[in-house]
Amino acid sequence: MDQYDVAVVGLGVLGSAASYQAALKGAKVIGLEQFEFGHVQGASHDTSRIVRKSNSEPENVKLVKSAYKDWAELEKLTGQKLLTTTGGLFFLPKDAPYPIDNYRKALSENDVPHEVLDHKEVNRRWPQFNVPEGVDTVYDADSGIVHAAKTVMTMQYLARSNGATLKDHTRVERVTPKSSGGVAIETSKGTFHAKRVILTTDAWTNKLLAPLGVHIPLRIMQEQVTYFKPTDPSAFGQDKFPVWIWGGPQNYYGFPTYGEPTIKAAHDQAMNFMTPEQRTFVHSPKLLEELCTFLQGLMPDQGRQPLRTITCQYTITPERRFIISPLEKNQDIIVGLGAAHAFKFAPAFGRALAELAVDGKTKEDISKFGLPKDSSGMSKI
Repeated sequence: MDQYDVAVVGLGVLGSAASYQAALKGAKVIGLEQFEFGHVQGASHDTSRIVRKSNSEPENVKLVKSAYKDWAELEKLTGQKLLTTTGGLFFLPKDAPYPIDNYRKALSENDVPHEVLDHKEVNRRWPQFNVPEGVDTVYDADSGIVHAAKTVMTMQYLARSNGATLKDHTRVERVTPKSSGGVAIETSKGTFHAKRVILTTDAWTNKLLAPLGVHIPLRIMQEQVTYFKPTDPSAFGQDKFPVWIWGGPQNYYGFPTYGEPTIKAAHDQAMNFMTPEQRTFVHSPKLLEELCTFLQGLMPDQGRQPLRTITCQYTITPERRFIISPLEKNQDIIVGLGAAHAFKFAPAFGRALAELAVDGKTKEDISKFGLPKDSSGMSKI
């Protein structure tokens, strides 16, 4: 009988992080992935992700501060450069859903250095922008870029080098708590047994939770990012141009050049709802047109050309809060959901999951990251 201390189901960035962190703690670990390693079915592929401390929620700022230390440790352990610091701008127009005072408070409470700039100062320091009057901007000098696919591969390498067994093309069909303790994990390639199981299964989470009487209200959508060729790529180098986020009712974000003479931008939460089975992998021309129109206003460049658009999958939790929690009635089953904004947190997020699985508790404050419930104790709809 295959017996492990920890089984991790789903090896995107969060599952890969949990696998290597549990293996570092000396646990016997098995990681199970239904697709091939490095697949494009979820949200952990492609190149760049933004890493930033600027956030309106104090608990998120606290966790990302821990993550910065974990990113540095990950680079030290593997000799890989994963993080590139560019600085970051967080634009808050007048109709932003979260006022700038929320950001000031969250950053100040966690002793995060930052600047608050008006539109004139932003346009002076970064003339690539044409920020309109009335937009407040938070500048975080520590923001930057992490390489997505390279990060996942590095985490999986570190997991294996510390004794973890990772299996791809191994679909988990059911997780069943055993009366004697631990969990049986039924897969397309046999049954495995573990003292605890971590579900980092994103859009597929509810399929595994349903037999346990648990349902998390998730919204799943196909998102897309576009790479553009600017008229002058040299003006958008990492030493001249920061990562940026437009935090209005409609959210957008973008990157400087990174590994090629293109800039990348996207509309966040475009509400293109679907299920994994319905996903087309075909981008929406309408969403691309909306993105191009927005960019032309914020970053005027008549010669800019869209080169390619790729898709990914978002899985959104209620209030877009993280879930890092064991099930209430099955404490050996631990759920990790990143709400489509967890890549920057990944090493600390995975460590918290691994600590719960190996030690039964975590050093991180996860008090705000429980499963959503109503007064009856059932997950709310």
